[in-house]
Amino acid sequence: MRILLVGGSFNPVHIGHVATAREVGLQFGYDLMLFVPSLRPPHKRLAEEPGPNHRLAMLRLAAGDDAGMAVDDCEITRGGTSFTIDTVRDIATRYAIEGKLGLLLGDDLIPGFPSWKDPALLASEADIICAHRKSVERLPLSVPHRYADNPVIAVSSSLVRERIAHGQPFRHLVPESVYEYIIKEKLYGLH
Repeated sequence: MRILLVGGSFNPVHIGHVATAREVGLQFGYDLMLFVPSLRPPHKRLAEEPGPNHRLAMLRLAAGDDAGMAVDDCEITRGGTSFTIDTVRDIATRYAIEGKLGLLLGDDLIPGFPSWKDPALLASEADIICAHRKSVERLPLSVPHRYADNPVIAVSSSLVRERIAHGQPFRHLVPESVYEYIIKEKLYGLH
């Protein structure tokens, strides 16, 4: 099975995450888009953090019963800071992967990639696929990679949180099941 690893904080998961993963999976022939929520990302503080269990629950709702999408909680279960190289190695030991594991990298992460833990090793152990998040420009990356030809979807988790905080509509920015969960659990400052 060809697997594309889609990591992130997913705070919350939104339509851009799902649509981009599906598009990249189709373009590069992946059978499964495997979403892995981080416990503690090393390069950013999680704003308005509802807790890893809520983020995991929303991600599972977004994946639903789609056979092409799955969620793995290895970073949350492992504890500590979430390093992608550790996750790539963990996933490789537990899944029957055909060829190399794919690693989806949003172009917003490219400038900071050299500061990741063992970036050269990561690039040798996974096929890095860059996806457009901010623009259609192809940013340079010093390790082997390929670029997806995906549309830019101008949605971010921070935009969703900001709209919730200001009492603005956000239903169209997240999967319906995630919207219902946020409302039910009163996340991100909802009352």
